[in-house]
Amino acid sequence: MKDIILGLVGVGRIGVMHANNITALNADLSNKGVNVRLRLTDVASDHARTVAADLGAEFVPTVPELVASGLDGLVIATGTGTHAELIRAGVDAGIPVFCEKPVAMNVADALPVLDYVRDKNGVVQIGHQRRFDAGYLEAQRAYQAGELGWIHSLRAVTCDMTPPPVEFLATSGGLFRDCSVHDFDILRWLTGREIVEVYAKGSNNGDPAIGAVGDVDTALAVVTFDDGTMGTVSASRYNGAGHDVRLEIQGSNKSVMVGLDAKTAMVSAEPGVNFPAGNPHQTFAERFEAAYRTEVAAFVELILGERENPCTPEDAVAASRVADAAQESLVTGSPVKVALTVTF
Repeated sequence: MKDIILGLVGVGRIGVMHANNITALNADLSNKGVNVRLRLTDVASDHARTVAADLGAEFVPTVPELVASGLDGLVIATGTGTHAELIRAGVDAGIPVFCEKPVAMNVADALPVLDYVRDKNGVVQIGHQRRFDAGYLEAQRAYQAGELGWIHSLRAVTCDMTPPPVEFLATSGGLFRDCSVHDFDILRWLTGREIVEVYAKGSNNGDPAIGAVGDVDTALAVVTFDDGTMGTVSASRYNGAGHDVRLEIQGSNKSVMVGLDAKTAMVSAEPGVNFPAGNPHQTFAERFEAAYRTEVAAFVELILGERENPCTPEDAVAASRVADAAQESLVTGSPVKVALTVTF
């Protein structure tokens, strides 16, 4: 049995989720002769010790000690402002890195990280979990197989049931950067095309504190792809019906929708139609529970050399470029061309 030792930095909400998923991997990997062990750290050491004890993991007091402890891979689930430094630390240690999106606070800060990773021949997977969701995978397959014909419209929706704390929003970079960036990424991934222009609008009808920290609670972006195809990306912090993530792809031959299932966060207004039958998702972690599990399993496969990198830092920065353009358009009120001048 081969031991794979993963180090995890950050045990907040998403870090704890990753920790649980990592410790659950062994049930699926035993047939490969692989045993995954977890070591973790966090500045909130008492909380981290508790998490480690609950999961049978090992607590390590500091990040340098963790990185130097003989890891096979490093998982980063800390705040965005720490991502660049921690990615470099993992690359310097010569181990594959998994980091939650984004690479850095903005594209300008991310570009030197990309150079660093390339110069050091580093392996870094960025966490865009929708690439592992069954619905998105099927939509991509149908499109690539030609079943949809040519696409004439794409409509992406991401709506949280309730907003995150205002303290988070004050440093998140805005609704497009912390939320819609997932839609921008999945649109590029699914179509294989670049978004070249964005026109965005937003509103603030919920908590005035969100506007006070420079964000909006609802936004819409019209995106144009490099072949002229049009799409929309909408987001809200206040979707009381539930956590709603969908993608509608309309083609010349066929249309498909991701996220249309028994837990879709809406009801039909048509008489006699009792859809959906289930209770809607409450959070992103619930909506993408299976995708998050598959994502961390893919990281182990990447460590073992069994697959290509499913989401490179270059992919993540390309999506962030679109988010930056959307944010600029929101502020200026004008369409913004997406900067595509840097060749990855």
